[in-house]
Amino acid sequence: MTLYHDTLDRLGKDICAGRYRPGQVIPAEPVLCAQLGVSRIVLREAIKGLASKGMVEARRRTGTVVLEQSRWSLLDPEVMIWRADANGVDLALGSDIMELRRIIEPAAARLAAQRAQPAELKALREAYEAMAEAVDGKGDYVAADLKFHSTIIRACANPFVTQLQSVMATVLRICFERVAAVPGGRAHSLPLHRRVCEAIENRRPSEAGDAIIELLDDAERDMRQLLSANPNAFRTPAQTASVAEVQLRADQELDPDNSHEAAEERHDRTVLT
Repeated sequence: MTLYHDTLDRLGKDICAGRYRPGQVIPAEPVLCAQLGVSRIVLREAIKGLASKGMVEARRRTGTVVLEQSRWSLLDPEVMIWRADANGVDLALGSDIMELRRIIEPAAARLAAQRAQPAELKALREAYEAMAEAVDGKGDYVAADLKFHSTIIRACANPFVTQLQSVMATVLRICFERVAAVPGGRAHSLPLHRRVCEAIENRRPSEAGDAIIELLDDAERDMRQLLSANPNAFRTPAQTASVAEVQLRADQELDPDNSHEAAEERHDRTVLT
């Protein structure tokens, strides 16, 4: 991770954790530079990165002020990860994430059943089979699950939904890394994934949408049960991973050949804003 990314990551998590609250002026440059061990140039780039995400605003004679969460770019993958890493996934954030999935995934599954190309159907079946192998202890279940759902989003062939792939990859990883830890949850959800896969393969849009909804109902039920019993249930080792590492894994699973280019593009876009 570069100094720029490390500084952006630390400040972003501090804001999401409430160390710097909305309306509060963050410490002056000399103080932050000393705290973070970076130069003013690196710090200013990081502040620009936060400003591009709607999290802070530089005000004349006041300083850099933290903005209300309603101003944040909540669909930005880094902001999503910072929120999840800072406080874990509580019922409020978990519900918001599940609502987003309900808005996008059933419609995407119905469209995928109509539009999926042979290569996408093959990728979907391979992802399902990888999930089945992982349930038997062979392979990475979360990676296979992410590939399964991401393939559906891509196969719906809607350019606007396709643009959300990076966002959805982050949303799905946050969900899967937590919910997949439910005892017996993977084996229980496998037949539901098979229903989705077969409905898309057999070109049955309505059945595909219904199967996804049942899958989401099941995942949300597990999430609510765990969080009701233990508010810290979804604090996993993923929370200690850096934002860059989590996002890179999501990029690699979506497009292994272009993951490094995607990471560089995100950095360049942020610095130039």
